[in-house]
Parts: sequence; structure tokens; C-alpha cells
Amino acid sequence: MEPPEVINGDGLVLRRWEPVWAAEAAAAVRESLPELMQYMPWASEAYDEEASRAFLETSSKNWAEGTEFNYGIFDDDGQLVGSVGLMTRMGPGIMEVGYWMRSAYAGRGYMTAAVREITRVALTLPEIERVAIRFDASNAGSAAVARKNGFAEVRRIEREPQAPGETGTDIVTELRKPAT
Repeated sequence: MEPPEVINGDGLVLRRWEPVWAAEAAAAVRESLPELMQYMPWASEAYDEEASRAFLETSSKNWAEGTEFNYGIFDDDGQLVGSVGLMTRMGPGIMEVGYWMRSAYAGRGYMTAAVREITRVALTLPEIERVAIRFDASNAGSAAVARKNGFAEVRRIEREPQAPGETGTDIVTELRKPAT
């Protein structure tokens, strides 16, 4: 069960992360820290090229183990606009989508399109019956991406907030494979 390394669609290309993009990924995160720090515990002033390289190495290892499939999101001009990935951490039959957006590209529909494409691919994988997006209740951007892609709320989970913008209430949304 492995998605393709490249996914094309809707004016963007999702490419499996490669180590050569460590500097560009670090720059994208650093440019976007005011927004990312609100909901991503890993996003901090200390995030640098070394942290980016470590993420890319872990991504490669997790891809090989079949537990996580992370992609850089590139626009038609080849600009890195964000990151999206599929994770198996919610258990058998379900893939969870995680993502972040480079702030300069927010509001242009890239993440909605990236999630639509990665969800489409995930639902073609054997044994995958549903795709989930989990986000903090205060994260309006993630809520909008889920809603625009047809994900429906299935539960709420209370936890300790891990980032400054979080309420501690996670909303779990899902999209199920269509009945055949």
C-alpha cells in the first residue's frame, strides 16, 4: 500500500519530499512562522535548515516503513507552496491527512486542491475505506479545507493544547470511500 511519488492535479504538483529541498522548506516554514506557530507545535523560531533536513530524513524513513507519505506542494511555476501528507496513525482502513501552507500562498485554493488530490489517491489504495482530517476547533483554515472537500465531522477529542492558538478541542472529520 503505497501512493505514487508524484500526484498532478488542479494547477499543482505534489512531490514526495526530497532532501535537496531542505533549504527551501526551511525558508517556507520561517516565512510562515506567525501562522504556523499557532497550530503546529514543531513550528518555532528554532526551525532551521537542520530541522528541515531532519524532517525530510524522517519522512523518507516513514515512507519506506509505510507509515507516512509526505509531499511538497508546488504550483505551476515550481514554487513550494506548502506540504501535505498521509499518515496511518489512526489505525487500519484509515489515512489521516496533515498539512501546512506557506503564508504567501494562503487563500488561493492550493491547500483545498492538494487535499482533494491526496484524498482521491488515498481512497484508491487497497484496504483504505476512509480519510480523516484532525484539527483544533479554532483553526478556521483547516476547517474550511475539510468542509470544501466534503469531509464531515465524526467526533471531538479533548486534549491539552500544544500550541498557542489551540483550544484543546480537536475536530475529527472524515470522507468515506464511495460505495461501489
